[in-house]
Amino acid sequence: MLPSFQTDSIDYYQKKAYLTLLQLKRAFTRLPEGKRLLFFLIILTLFLYPGQNYWQTLSLNPTQPKVKAANITLNQPLPPQPDQTPPPRLTAQAVFVFEPDSGTILHQINPDTRLHPASTTKIMTALTALDVYSPNDILTVKTGDQAIGQSVHLETGQQFTAKDLLYAILVASGNDAALTLAENYPDGGYSRFVELMNQKAKDLHLKNTSFTNVSGIEGGNHKTTVHDLAILTKEAINNPLFMEIVNTPQITITDTANQTQYKLETTNQLLGKIEGLKGIKTGWTENAGECLITYVERNNKKIITVVLNSSDRFGETKQLIDWVYSHHTWPKQ
Repeated sequence: MLPSFQTDSIDYYQKKAYLTLLQLKRAFTRLPEGKRLLFFLIILTLFLYPGQNYWQTLSLNPTQPKVKAANITLNQPLPPQPDQTPPPRLTAQAVFVFEPDSGTILHQINPDTRLHPASTTKIMTALTALDVYSPNDILTVKTGDQAIGQSVHLETGQQFTAKDLLYAILVASGNDAALTLAENYPDGGYSRFVELMNQKAKDLHLKNTSFTNVSGIEGGNHKTTVHDLAILTKEAINNPLFMEIVNTPQITITDTANQTQYKLETTNQLLGKIEGLKGIKTGWTENAGECLITYVERNNKKIITVVLNSSDRFGETKQLIDWVYSHHTWPKQ
C-alpha cells in the first residue's frame, strides 16, 4: 500500500516525488500478477542505490532557512585611561586602587604581600553575618564585654538585633559586637563562624587570606593582602544593607529592652568630606599600622582604594582619590 500525501502542504520536490509515486502505482497495478514482484524489487533498488533521486535530494540537501541577522551589543565597561601623571608617593606598605566594573587596576604597591588587616577584617565578619542572620534576628551578648580592643561597651545578657550589631562593628568598629555576632551562630558558635569566614574567602578566590578571629586582633595566621581586600570590598558593595551601614556617619542603637542607648560615630574621618565617598572600613593595630578601605562613586565613575600599614591613612587615601579623578578619563559607555 503506497502512502498518501496532502499535496497542498508540500514543497516542489515533494510534489515531484508524489507524482512519480503515483505513476509507479498505476504502472504497478497494470502489470500481470507474475511480474509485480520483479517490478517492486527493481523500483526498491533504484530508491536505495546511491544517487540523486528525489528522496536523497530532500534529506541530503535541505532548504536553508532564511535568518535575519541580529545586532548584539556587549556592554563590557571600558577602563579609565590615565594621563602621564605618576601616582602620589606614599608611606603605606601596600596599596591597591582599582575600578570595580571593568576590573582595571589603576595603582598597586605590594599587592600580594600578606599583612595584618586589623579591623578591615570586619568587612568579612559583616558579610558572613549577613549570610547567616536576618537583620531582625535577636542576639544575646555572651562574652562581648570581655572583648579585646575597640569596644562599644556592650554588657553580658543584653540583646540586640543583628542589624544594630552590624552598625556597631562597621560604624564604631566594636570588637564586642563582632564577638556577639560570632558567638550566637546556632550551628557551631564562634569557631564555626570563623570557619565560614574562611570558606567565604575561598569562594571569592581570596588566595592569600586567612582569618583566625572576627575583629582583626593580631595573632597566628590572621593575614591578607590589599588585592584580596579589594576583591572582598567589590563583593561588599553589592549588598545594599552593608552599603547603607558603612555610609552612616553616626547613629544611635538601643538594646531590645530599650534600657540602654549607644551613640555610634564613624571611625572614617573621610566620610562626608570627600565627594562621592561612601565609606567602607578603617583598621589599626600596632603591627598592622593605619589601614583604610574606601569606595568612591562620582557620576557612575567608581573606584575602590585599599591602604595597609600607612602612617597617614586618611591623608594618603585622599591623595589617591584626587589623583585618580584628576588624572584618569572614563570613556563614554
